[in-house]
Amino acid sequence: MSGYVFALTLCVLTVAFLIQLLRRRWIREKYAGIWIVVAIGIAAFGAFPGLAVRVSRLVGVEIPANLIFAIAIVTLLAVCIQLSIGVSQLDERVRTLTEEVAILRLTTQQGATTPFLAQEPGVDEPAQVTDLSAPAGGPPKPGDGA
Repeated sequence: MSGYVFALTLCVLTVAFLIQLLRRRWIREKYAGIWIVVAIGIAAFGAFPGLAVRVSRLVGVEIPANLIFAIAIVTLLAVCIQLSIGVSQLDERVRTLTEEVAILRLTTQQGATTPFLAQEPGVDEPAQVTDLSAPAGGPPKPGDGA
């Protein structure tokens, strides 16, 4: 079996596998799209071997295989950067949610009668102390019958 037929068969199997992953919702469209484009590009080079030679001459690369490896390395680098960005965003989101859950647990364990600090974002010092046990009109005054 020639290398071109092997590459085409591998690309067809890869696209079929990616479609199955998409149907089962095991991979998101934006990630599957990248891999489908890569598979189609490899299939084009496999179906038309002269295309790789022409593109490598146009770019100035002597051996077409070196061009394909360079494209593969750049593609994998781009995917790694994209995944690193996604993981960093998810890390930040998990940290924020963990802090919110901890605050909610603390307030439910202490009950709603404990004062809490009302603080504006970006301010180092608390803006005010709010007592949730006091009535809306403020603290009870002596002699009000409270």
